Amino acid sequence: MQNSLFYIEAETCQENKARQNVCGDACESRKLKDENRFISVLSDGLGSGVKANILSTMTTSMALQFTAKNDPLERTSAFIMKTLPVDSKRQISYSTFSIIDINCFGEATIVEYDNPDILIYRDGNFLELSKTGKSIKRPDSRDAIVNYSKIKLEKEDRLIVVSDGITQSGMGTHNMPFGWGESGLKEFIHQCIKAQPEISALGLARKIMARTKANDSNNFKDDATCQVIYCRQPRKLVLASGPPYYKNYDCILAERIDTFNGKKVVCGGTTSKIISRELKRQIDISINTAMLDLPPIAEMDGIDLITEGILTLGKVSSLLESIKFNVIKGDGPAEQMTKLLLQSDSILILAGTQINNAHQDPNLPVELEIRRNVIKKIAHILEDKFLKTVEIEYL
Repeated sequence: MQNSLFYIEAETCQENKARQNVCGDACESRKLKDENRFISVLSDGLGSGVKANILSTMTTSMALQFTAKNDPLERTSAFIMKTLPVDSKRQISYSTFSIIDINCFGEATIVEYDNPDILIYRDGNFLELSKTGKSIKRPDSRDAIVNYSKIKLEKEDRLIVVSDGITQSGMGTHNMPFGWGESGLKEFIHQCIKAQPEISALGLARKIMARTKANDSNNFKDDATCQVIYCRQPRKLVLASGPPYYKNYDCILAERIDTFNGKKVVCGGTTSKIISRELKRQIDISINTAMLDLPPIAEMDGIDLITEGILTLGKVSSLLESIKFNVIKGDGPAEQMTKLLLQSDSILILAGTQINNAHQDPNLPVELEIRRNVIKKIAHILEDKFLKTVEIEYL
């Protein structure tokens, strides 16, 4: 997600409580492309397992829908509080929620109920938010306090949103009898960023989760969720696949690739030969990368990755559909391309429109889609599931 000031990288890591099949926390983010807005919600369902998962997922879904429709956050909070039941024994709501709504000017509105405080890290320090608490009647007629705050975000700001499975990790141990706590989490975040000032949102979230697991003796005692939102300069990538419709556009394609400021991926044998010819650079095949289902990658000066065309794109599409939380296993051509796409924020796809007759062969597998359709599918998944900014330009 990119606004006029910076790119918003948002990544989530999540683990189930030990011996539970599902996570009782829910975290979902959405970008509203037309409005240049970013919305994220984290909810912690009471207890663990399926019941907690249903409650947190319902809370997250409601909060996202109402916030996206520009309903006042006070009314959204009130509706959620009045809809969710209250535990009769402990007198607490069945789920918590943290809502973040960032507009195109970098202005963030934050709503918090019963989750650990959202942390905002800027220039080596954690900012203190000025919060306004408002009382909302719960279904049991008791008052609940929901906190509201606003802040103008800046480039290099990081927002860390966690469930209490993070802050309460280590509770009862000799070193942390009362748990890791907010202070322990803050100190760990500070040390991570000090050691790696440009650490990605995913990298920081993974480190926090790894430390949480270590605090609990490598056995999560509660559902744990960590989302990191990082405001920064976008990482750019260009993906070229397919020859241009007109042959005299070959030189334009090669120049666009050569002068692009970011990562460069070429997908397709014909496309790579065009760029090799126009830029007068040799292509070398890397035999060590040969896979059973895909041809090997190739190498060329100035290009980060060269792969075969339609088969590789098809597998990339499948990988993007199936993976969760950006975890890619393997190092084949499709896996390498998928990793590069997920490590990038702003992606330009240069799609050639010349038809390759081989792709119309009825003897080829049915699932072999025409390149153009596969590219549209990849762009859709990158935008909706991974919140990337994607532009397709047809040549």
